Amino acid sequence: MLQDHQDIIRKLIDLIRITSIMEVLIRLIGADEHIYTNDLDSIPWLEDMNVLEMIVDKFSSSDCPGVHANAAETLCAIALYAPPGLASKISSPSFIGRLFHHALEESRPKSVLVNLLSVCISLLDPKKLMSGTYYLYHHQMTNGSGISVKPETVEGMLVSLDMVLLTTYGKLQPPLGKHRLKIIEFISVLLTVSSEAAEKELIRLGALKGIVKLFFEYPYNNFLHHHVENIIVSCLESKNPHFVEHLLKECNLLGKIIEAEKNFTLDVDKNKPTVLAEGRRPPRIGNIGHTTRLGNKLIQLGNNNSDVQTFLQQNSEWADWYSNVLLKRNAVENVFQWACGRPTTLHDRTRDSDDDDYQYRDYDVATLANNLSQVFRYGVSNNDDIDEVHGSLERDYEDVYFDDESAEEVISSLRFGDEQDR
Repeated sequence: MLQDHQDIIRKLIDLIRITSIMEVLIRLIGADEHIYTNDLDSIPWLEDMNVLEMIVDKFSSSDCPGVHANAAETLCAIALYAPPGLASKISSPSFIGRLFHHALEESRPKSVLVNLLSVCISLLDPKKLMSGTYYLYHHQMTNGSGISVKPETVEGMLVSLDMVLLTTYGKLQPPLGKHRLKIIEFISVLLTVSSEAAEKELIRLGALKGIVKLFFEYPYNNFLHHHVENIIVSCLESKNPHFVEHLLKECNLLGKIIEAEKNFTLDVDKNKPTVLAEGRRPPRIGNIGHTTRLGNKLIQLGNNNSDVQTFLQQNSEWADWYSNVLLKRNAVENVFQWACGRPTTLHDRTRDSDDDDYQYRDYDVATLANNLSQVFRYGVSNNDDIDEVHGSLERDYEDVYFDDESAEEVISSLRFGDEQDR
């Protein structure tokens, strides 16, 4: 029996590019219109071996148009003539989603999309794939009446066409996508070379407007926020005054920052790319940290640039946000003022990054040694007793005190900076 030799089906699918092999495969599956069987449920094992998935995956594993055409023809035959089990599975929302995943996959040959759409057409209007004369006759007899299709089949196709990505807070329609993210990353690096020609072209194309807009439309994409923040900082530090002016005026950077700060929860507008899930409380947007740093950067540049300073002073909303929000937030986030046991010797030091913290550790060894001695009490066995330990789980261990001298040795071994050679 074929059921005992399922590898044959797999090998036939691997050779589906050969038309004669495809025809044999269709007959074995039971999807040949010329073969009538009284026992349509005699091959449920085909469902268990995921034969449909194996066929549709040929659209991603092969670039050959012949493979795509024959794989699509096989799926169309299954949709039209296969036993109920397979026919039901091919029209399920999960399988429809799999079809569209391959059809809309980027950087794939056009034959993938064309042939997979043929499969979708066969699921929506099977008669279109029959002979032309019979289809015209049937269409005339039914006066063009509607076709009976499962609602879940249509819904599965619509969801795929909408390009919606479900998230923990709602959905993205459409998602930002790796292409747009890569372009923004490229612009971020491009601006670091301080090319006036590049700056002029970005202004002419309106690229900065679009980039700033995306920053606020996708408030939970940290990769996007990182690159956009770098772009904005590069613009503000540019020696080209027109570039800075374009960012502040045409791109309305201040207005967008203030608007985001006023409405710091996710907008419920369903027409925006980031949509909140129904019935859920709007979460806090995820780019507030970046807007805080950008605000501080503007203040810093304003102290050295009279044009930026004048622009900031002319905006009353900015002055209000700076005095009532930004200053207070900076005070709260100033780690040097936290009363959490942080060494006082760090208060007078300024660091550019968290990495520098490791170079200036100045622990109170006596205090830490005392704390460790209170915490680390555990059993220790000699090396000679290892075999005995493995042999018996009931051995009584002797509590050993972790004294101050041992603690000092541990702490000293953790020090960095000038004692790295040790």
